[in-house]
Amino acid sequence: MSPMGFLTNYGLLLAYIARNSRATARELASAVGITERAVRKLITDLVEEGYLERQREGRRNRYEINPDLSLRHPTYLDVAVGDLLRILGWKPKGKKASRKNRE
Repeated sequence: MSPMGFLTNYGLLLAYIARNSRATARELASAVGITERAVRKLITDLVEEGYLERQREGRRNRYEINPDLSLRHPTYLDVAVGDLLRILGWKPKGKKASRKNRE
């Protein structure tokens, strides 16, 4: 029997990137349990939707999460992705703060 998961690969990838913003595609693939090709597609999707910003640093990428975007499921449109990531142990740093920190 395969283990039951509560997060999609998108959620798992974002959670790992939140803790390891300079991880390589190989490291991300190993952590999430998917192929490097799948990681690259998911990252492209997350960048296009605005959840991630990707900056090139030499031969590597560094990722920054936009914590203010809402989750995509209609039931959870009032929940920011940063709120979910904080529940999973993310401690945001830098310029972007969540909605709750600004209120």
